[in-house]
Amino acid sequence: MEWIETTGRTVDEAKEAALDRLGVAPDDAEFEVLEEPKAGLFGRTRGEARVRARVRPALARQKLDRRRRSKSGGRGDGESNGASSSAERPASGPSKKPSKKSGRSSSSRPAREDAAPSGTVSSGSTAAPRGAAAQGEHVVDAQQVGEEARRFMVGLLGAFGAEGDVEVVRDGDDLEVRVAGENLGLLVGPRGTTLQAVQDLVRVAAQRRLGDHETRLRVDVGGYRERRREALGRFAVQMADEVKASGVARVLEPMSSADRKIIHDTLAGSEGIATRSEGDDPNRRVVIAPVGAAND
Repeated sequence: MEWIETTGRTVDEAKEAALDRLGVAPDDAEFEVLEEPKAGLFGRTRGEARVRARVRPALARQKLDRRRRSKSGGRGDGESNGASSSAERPASGPSKKPSKKSGRSSSSRPAREDAAPSGTVSSGSTAAPRGAAAQGEHVVDAQQVGEEARRFMVGLLGAFGAEGDVEVVRDGDDLEVRVAGENLGLLVGPRGTTLQAVQDLVRVAAQRRLGDHETRLRVDVGGYRERRREALGRFAVQMADEVKASGVARVLEPMSSADRKIIHDTLAGSEGIATRSEGDDPNRRVVIAPVGAAND
């Protein structure tokens, strides 16, 4: 995922500006603080905060590795495996006595076997799980994620008692699961709140379960997102015209990060207009102001 840089009067403002540009929630982004404002006289600050941000990759591969480790080992932790190995070798017990004289007791052999050289599959080895994880990194791709997402969405439709056609549109590593049908408003909810929850569930079922790090997955039901984008775009232009005519900034209603991004993107090239976001989620709002009145 590509990094972006944003600035603000404080580090928090710079981070919020980055979230608006990325169109994601705070939990779905990661940040690096590049520069902080410097303390000045009388408690004032000088300069701006500058941060670098990107969409956070999925972090579920460790869980996947642990599952594979438990399957490949067939037992719990390495200590239990070591105990069982010594029990299976009756000669390992008496061999402790001659170890004082020769220093080459057979009891040292299980320790070397536990080290499990590369390519060896053993219950106590850590090499096998790492190899399985490495293979998983190559196997999991956008197509597989899309298939899992589609399968889950079909099952979810059945659970809701709804009927519809589910297709996955792929553009590189970007996937959009589109659901078409009648009477699907229950899956959208007021202002798309239910749709957002459905999208989170699909991401867990597909991306995080498979350990996918790169794919960007979206879900749209009944073309809601496109209609919402067009409606917000028209609304943003209308508000911008009013601000230009009156010279007074307008504060919009609280919006999700995805909706705020639409407002910012729509007005990015508008002459004489600047936008910024204020407040904290879920009450964060977009401010449309004449140039010079907005501080990002």
